[in-house]
Amino acid sequence: MKYEEIKLNQTYEVKRKITAKMVETFAEITGDKNPVHLDEEFASKTIFKKRIAHGILSVGLISAVLGMEFPGPGTIYMKQDSKFLKPIYLDEEITIKIIVKEKIEEKSRLILTTQIIKEDGKLAVDGEALVLFKGE
Repeated sequence: MKYEEIKLNQTYEVKRKITAKMVETFAEITGDKNPVHLDEEFASKTIFKKRIAHGILSVGLISAVLGMEFPGPGTIYMKQDSKFLKPIYLDEEITIKIIVKEKIEEKSRLILTTQIIKEDGKLAVDGEALVLFKGE
């Protein structure tokens, strides 16, 4: 994709499933072994009632979409603001939604709305990213 092909309000959506293996691997890599993510018994006694994915893991999935799918290879992440609104549970299918909010032509930058929507349609993560994208 080329920068010129990207349009304001253009939307890209992709589904992903959050697995226990993803959460456990993320915990191992980062060292964030909070039992709410890893221990079903512990998590059952929290407000969530069962294990949840790390919030930053979900943002990492947004990063993967930006760098590999839309806008795609060549994307440089410059900034991300995220609000974590709802928990994402293990084995939940989520929708990652990217919307082009603004184009900064002279610098080949994009401001993107970055969202994660739960299976039930509720917004789990709401955010905004600034990326540099020159494309092909």
